[in-house]
Amino acid sequence: MLPNRTIIPNTPIHTAPPPLIEVSGTHREMGCQIGEACRKQVQHSILNAHKLIDLSYDQVELTWDGAQIQSRKYLPFAEERYPQYVDEMRGIAEGANVSFDDLMTLNVMEAVTMDALHLTRCTSFAVNDECTADGHILLAHNEDWVPEDEDDVYVVLARPKEEPPYLAMTYGGLLPNVGFNAYGLAQLIDSVYPTDSRIGIPRLFVSRAVLAARRISGAIARTLIPHRAAGYNHLLAHESGELYSIEVSARRFDILYGEDGYMVHTNHYLSPTMKEIENEPEELISSRVRYFRALRLIHQSQAHSIKSLQTIQKDHVNFPNSICNHNIDRDDPLDREKTINAMVIDLTAREMHIAWGNPCQNSYHTYHLDA
Repeated sequence: MLPNRTIIPNTPIHTAPPPLIEVSGTHREMGCQIGEACRKQVQHSILNAHKLIDLSYDQVELTWDGAQIQSRKYLPFAEERYPQYVDEMRGIAEGANVSFDDLMTLNVMEAVTMDALHLTRCTSFAVNDECTADGHILLAHNEDWVPEDEDDVYVVLARPKEEPPYLAMTYGGLLPNVGFNAYGLAQLIDSVYPTDSRIGIPRLFVSRAVLAARRISGAIARTLIPHRAAGYNHLLAHESGELYSIEVSARRFDILYGEDGYMVHTNHYLSPTMKEIENEPEELISSRVRYFRALRLIHQSQAHSIKSLQTIQKDHVNFPNSICNHNIDRDDPLDREKTINAMVIDLTAREMHIAWGNPCQNSYHTYHLDA
C-alpha cells in the first residue's frame, strides 16, 4: 500500500473545503440559487462534457449537437413524472446563464453515450449499529470521474418548500443525488451497465427523487418507477440501521439486504438476476477487485468508526485502479478517471465528512444538516 501522504504525480491538493451552497424555496428557486452560486462550475462542467464528446467521436460517433438531439427524447418522460426536478434544472440553467439544452445533455450523458463514457467508477459501503463502535449508522462513497470535473465539486444544503431538507454532494450542473435527508434516509449511487437501456426517465432524475423520500419503502419504490431509462445501484440506509442495495436496470431489479450489518457495492451487479443482463462483464474486472478489497477491509472490524471508513477510502491495493483511484494517465478519453471526492456520512449525527479530491492527499471537512 502506498503511504497516505506520499505525493503522487497529477494528484491535486485542495487546502480549502468544497463550497457549501445553501438553498431554499420552490424547486425553480433552488435551481436558480444553485446556478447563480455555482455559475463557474456549471459552465465549466458543460464545457468539459462537450470536449469529452469531441475527443470520443471515434468511439461513440456522436457530436455535441447529436447528443442534444438525443437528450431531448428523454425530456418528456422526465417532465411527466418529475416536473419539479425539470423545473429545478431550468432554474440552474437560468441562474448559471447556460442553455437548458446543454444542461439537459449533461444530465443524460450516460444515456446518450450508451454508457461508453462511464466505465468502472465509484466505491460505496455502509455499516450499521451492529458494526460501529458508537452505534452510529455510517456510509462511505468514493466518487470517481474524469479529473477535469474535480474543480467543480460542491455540497448542497437544501430546504425545499414541499420536500424534506437534504445535504448532498454534486459537481457542475448535475442534479444532486448522493447524500441524506432530514428523515434519516441516505443514498449512495454506483453506475451499473445493463443491456436493456431505453429512452425513458433519466437515471439522475430517478436518484434525485430518492432524496425526497420519507420512508425506506418509499425510497425503494422511487428507484423502481415505471418507464425508467436504465438504472443505478442505489445503496440506501435508514437511521434505524436498515441497509439495502437496489440493483436496477430499465426493466429489471433486485433488492439486496444488509442482514449482517454491512453493504458493499461498486460497478457490477451482484444479483444473479441482474448478472444475466450485464453488458460486457469482462470489462468490469477492476470493479470486482475494488468490491472484494472493500469487503475484506469491512470484515476486519466489528467496531468501525468514521476514521476506519476513511482509511478504507484511502486504500491503494491494485493501484492505480484502487479504491482511491488514480487512473488518469491513460491516453484513451474513455478510460481515464480518478477519485474526485470521498465522503463519509454519519447518518445518526446528520453529518457529512468529505475530502475534495483523492482522500490519500486531502483532508476531510465536516458539514451538518440542521433540520
